Amino acid sequence: MWSDAQLGTLLERARDGDREALRELVRALDPVLWRVARGQGLATEDAADVVQTSWLELMRRLHEIRTPRAVTAWLITTTRREAWHRQQRSRRDLPDGGTAVQTVPDPDPPPDERLMADERDRVLWRHFEHLSQRCRDLLRIVAQVDRPDYTVIAEAFGMPHGSIGPTRSRCLAKLRAALTADPAWATS
Repeated sequence: MWSDAQLGTLLERARDGDREALRELVRALDPVLWRVARGQGLATEDAADVVQTSWLELMRRLHEIRTPRAVTAWLITTTRREAWHRQQRSRRDLPDGGTAVQTVPDPDPPPDERLMADERDRVLWRHFEHLSQRCRDLLRIVAQVDRPDYTVIAEAFGMPHGSIGPTRSRCLAKLRAALTADPAWATS
């Protein structure tokens, strides 16, 4: 998870022409913009256009943003406005001002598959909670970050840098063994 300060630093580096900083900014915030666009009721294609337009608008106004730390809020606001404009244009394009019937298939799995996945997740989290606090903390950090910084993790956990990978493997092995022994896991 990126902090506002880190995202602001990425924006400042992007202003200076650092393309990698811009890529990191996109990697960090693109999922957020997608959730905002889809949350406004847009179909997948319209949401893709809105997100792309928001990034283009950022590029156009890169040097106009006065508070780099607020780049997330700026992009969310831009995405919401663009989604609203997209919806207004769609309504104007309808012949009698009626509402278009969306024929976009539901991207979620069918209810029976969701039910199975929910049950599997319950079993997984129940066994996860039986791991030691250290294992739970380590696995949460490693699972939530694309490329975890092992130096930071080593300092936070007070452990040698070289033991993080083996410790993570042992924690995963314990979780795997508990799940394999649980009949509920085999049926989910």
